[in-house]
Amino acid sequence: MTIPTSNLGADRVTAQLLLDRLHRQVGAVGLAAAAVLPGLSAQVDQHAAEVRDLLGVRGRRPTLTALASYTDGLLDGATGRGWQPPQHDLVGWAGADGVAVRLLALCALVTSAVA
Repeated sequence: MTIPTSNLGADRVTAQLLLDRLHRQVGAVGLAAAAVLPGLSAQVDQHAAEVRDLLGVRGRRPTLTALASYTDGLLDGATGRGWQPPQHDLVGWAGADGVAVRLLALCALVTSAVA
């Protein structure tokens, strides 16, 4: 499984494509796991708050483009260090690493941004 990264710039279509792929590969199973694993849910909430703070949108919803740009940078750095996207089942998410949890938090933020 790969999540390709690119220079997103402000291209909303490219941003949406990246975020859609992230949701399919990480968010769908991960968010379901967070719904039944309180520890994971708390980690996701904490990471989401940190991302909102980093993006300067505390108390507001970040834009999809801002989330995609952050995601792109995170993936670029992580894959450059050899990190691979998670291939977890529901149980496997209990031991997810920090990058996987941060990506899951980004999926949660995207979900709330389009709600």
